[in-house]
Amino acid sequence: MKRLAPLPAIAAAFALSACATTGAEEPASPPVEAECKAEAGQPYVGQKATAEVGAALLKATGARSLRWVPPRSAVTMDFRPDRLTVSYDDDMVIERVSCT
Repeated sequence: MKRLAPLPAIAAAFALSACATTGAEEPASPPVEAECKAEAGQPYVGQKATAEVGAALLKATGARSLRWVPPRSAVTMDFRPDRLTVSYDDDMVIERVSCT
């Protein structure tokens, strides 16, 4: 009679095979070309938050991405040098412009 390998050993071997590499190196992530400059966005504090103002903020600050933050919202605290974060109040008035 043939003896089969126990199920935990098979599961462990399968899990380890998923971690195997093919030998090919993963491409390095490209360097961030654009760096946000929050000072250039400060004149927009007090203006209404609109798509047009968002586009102008991106152009003025050199940021690659824009994150709108509504009132009473939680956001991630990860730092991205190419991201502009714009907080606004209940009346859609920009309260804060920062690069995060």
